[in-house]
Amino acid sequence: MSKERKPIFNWILFIATVVVVFLIGLFSSSIVERRSESFNTMQMVKPLAEFEPRNEVWGENFPRQYETYLNTLDTNFASKHGGSVMHDYLEIYPELVVMWAGYGFSKDYNQGRGHAHAVRDIRNTLRTGGNTVSPMPATCWTCKSTDVPRKMAEDGVAQFYSGTWKEKGHDIVNPIGCQDCHDPETMNLRITRPALVEAMERRGKKIEDFTRNEMRSLVCAQCHVEYYFDKDKVEGAQYLTFPWDKGFSADEMEKYYDEINFVDWTHSLSKTPMLKAQHPDYELFMTGVHAQRGVSCADCHMPYKSEGGVKFTDHHIQSPLNNVANSCQVCHREDTERLIRDVYERQDRLEELRGLAEKALAAAHIEAKAAWDAGATETEMKPILTLIRHSQWRWDWVAAANGLGFHSPTEAMRVIGTSIQKAEEARRELALVLVKHGQKYPIDMPDISTKEKAQRFIGLDMKMLKEDKQEFLKTTAVEWDKKASERQGGTLNKY
Repeated sequence: MSKERKPIFNWILFIATVVVVFLIGLFSSSIVERRSESFNTMQMVKPLAEFEPRNEVWGENFPRQYETYLNTLDTNFASKHGGSVMHDYLEIYPELVVMWAGYGFSKDYNQGRGHAHAVRDIRNTLRTGGNTVSPMPATCWTCKSTDVPRKMAEDGVAQFYSGTWKEKGHDIVNPIGCQDCHDPETMNLRITRPALVEAMERRGKKIEDFTRNEMRSLVCAQCHVEYYFDKDKVEGAQYLTFPWDKGFSADEMEKYYDEINFVDWTHSLSKTPMLKAQHPDYELFMTGVHAQRGVSCADCHMPYKSEGGVKFTDHHIQSPLNNVANSCQVCHREDTERLIRDVYERQDRLEELRGLAEKALAAAHIEAKAAWDAGATETEMKPILTLIRHSQWRWDWVAAANGLGFHSPTEAMRVIGTSIQKAEEARRELALVLVKHGQKYPIDMPDISTKEKAQRFIGLDMKMLKEDKQEFLKTTAVEWDKKASERQGGTLNKY
């Protein structure tokens, strides 16, 4: 029996030896790779100060990362529902003009371009005002520049949130970049925007307790979130605050806003006390399967790449659909065309539902104006306005997020479904009010089939607004550039 077992034993011993040698090889390779990464990451050629805002200075130490970051200037990739090409959303969806009547987004709403365009785009948009139109608060700079943490450190957080957007403009030069997310000594991920830290602390969590993988999403969540300006927290400041105290869902944030009676603006047609969602990418993502499986934002939008034997994070922050091999196919083994088709199928269905919500909401605002004009009372209108408020908030919670719902398709469709339901319920109630006050129903609807027609209907003088903005840019550019040059030669010398 022992002679019969010996060959089998030898084969088992041989196979086990091969497996052990293979595993040791993998382990050794991993150590060498990590040491190589560490060497290339930490080989500093120029010391970095605590709040160095200039991305090109960081680039002297980290040329691979910086070179890929510069690709965020590219505006040539267009997916079916996004990409880096600038789209005028008001041209594509003219109902939005009516839905935002009385608010800055009815003037101008373009798809955001890459991070390197952040300062230029916020200066140029009509939403930030001109010489005769009051500019937005200084808080609007918060997520646009690496100069923001520097100014918060110099002046204090509350002081940064004080004043107008125009008053802070000469201090904001460098677009979103390196020091927004990295510690200059260790290169560890860090949070530089206090609103996220404060929101987590109210939820009983400390930033230092989060894992590195969680931080690969949280650095994005400093800006890609829903937020509002709290005017009561600090006198004279519009304090940036995340409404996460009750949770991340649209329903929970809606309840939060209702309890504090928060209003972004009063709709100029329907008189509804409105909410405006910003870009709740992180919140929507947190309800989806990728977050549940431990995938981070960076895994898809900043995947690893190799160059000359060095593995590093690709800082060309972009749509994963422009880099399927390094993003999606790391986990999903289907071919590229199949994966992209899967994304588009989900986005197409959501866009169809979005369109239904937008048409219903635009009609509800117009019908509400007709009801007020017919003599409707506040008692009659209050429950209707609540339905409109909640419907548009839920639509916006999905529509304002990037990715057309793909961060969590199931939840996005659920929320849009409730938006449609509430908008149609509001319209049924409006029909009863209009008939009660002697008006025919349905009412005659205006032609809002284009951006221009919709803007004329709500009373916007776009020619005046554009001329005012151009004059504003001419006058402020000289002042801002002069002060920026002085700072580059003075204050920034210490960085």
